[in-house]
Amino acid sequence: MSLIVQKFGGSSVKDAQRMRNVAGIIAETYLQGNDVLVVLSAQGDTTDDLIAKAEEINPHASKREMDMLLSTGEQVSVALCAMALEAMGLPCVSLAAWQVDIQSTGVHSDARIKRIGTERIQSELDQHRIVLVTGFQGVDRNGDVTTLGRGGSDTSAVALAAAFRADLCQIYTDVDGVYTADPRIVPNARKLDEISYDEMLELASQGAQVLHNRSVELAKKFRVNLEVVSSLERKPGTKVKEVTKVEKTNIAGVAKDTSIAQIALVGLQHDPGVAFQVFDLLSKHDINVDVILQSIGREDTKDITFTVHKKDLAETERILTEHKESLKFEHIETNEKMGKVSIVGAGLMSNCGVAAKMFEALYEAGINIQMINTSEIRVSVLLDEADVNKAVRAVHAKFFDEA
Repeated sequence: MSLIVQKFGGSSVKDAQRMRNVAGIIAETYLQGNDVLVVLSAQGDTTDDLIAKAEEINPHASKREMDMLLSTGEQVSVALCAMALEAMGLPCVSLAAWQVDIQSTGVHSDARIKRIGTERIQSELDQHRIVLVTGFQGVDRNGDVTTLGRGGSDTSAVALAAAFRADLCQIYTDVDGVYTADPRIVPNARKLDEISYDEMLELASQGAQVLHNRSVELAKKFRVNLEVVSSLERKPGTKVKEVTKVEKTNIAGVAKDTSIAQIALVGLQHDPGVAFQVFDLLSKHDINVDVILQSIGREDTKDITFTVHKKDLAETERILTEHKESLKFEHIETNEKMGKVSIVGAGLMSNCGVAAKMFEALYEAGINIQMINTSEIRVSVLLDEADVNKAVRAVHAKFFDEA
């Protein structure tokens, strides 16, 4: 007997028909003699609808109350799915995060899982019940409900798989695996049979929406046997694992991210410790910074340009403005019309000419690069948001159509 964790995203449970389909997948796995632990997201656009309702009442609602509101979406999903399984005559129980004892940090809207209590779930599994758990949420030390951020249900599923040492963790989505690019943008994108943890982590971090990046971090850390599969078609998916077969292109995929905004601090004093002051200040306000560029300006000053998530732009600008006197900069410039395109592949930087090939593709497409950022297995470029999809197609064609 195996323990299998199955996670289903919002599009997979968006209506009664899809919910019954999901119940069928769960039932099939259970009737094969497996223990099944299920994690569900909120149905369809429920989270967006709840956010809209909140804005009707109070556009500046506290993050704590937003978490209280948004956490209801997953509770609806697990209850409805349990009802579908009950209608099939199968033993099951739905549980919220506080019942399971998923302990998290207290950072509302972006909490991290600290520990998972196993007693309640194990008790239910021992009675051979299908256990359905709300994804996307936890409980802090004060007993308040927290949420894990967009895509957090993936993290919930992998964390549960790690806690219970599951034999397999399946992430069911409306696509049938991980592709070399978003098939909605690149129709001839290829599905990967397998991808390494590191490559998947980079793709997820750079905007690929198949898996939440923190879920991949956990999968790598605890060696979770992870698979991305379709909830709509019964066909093999993509396995995420430690070591994969080497592709001759050296590139696993192309990702895009249009959720970023650019901030430039112009005219900073060219003194030791200035960069530390800026980014330490933002860190203390839980603001994540991505691409950073420092350039020497005029009259012994320097400019620091960096990117943050669009949702953090207003707060970042406010914080920096409040500390303008101590940071000693001339002014702030912001740009919300930015996008990032990345290529990811194991050993990318050890293969000569890969970055140049990407830049050649962008040049041939007439796309201007504004910033460049690299890691051992990734090259990212920042460009105008309007050019992002065009850039993805051009870069993908350069690496995969000519391979």
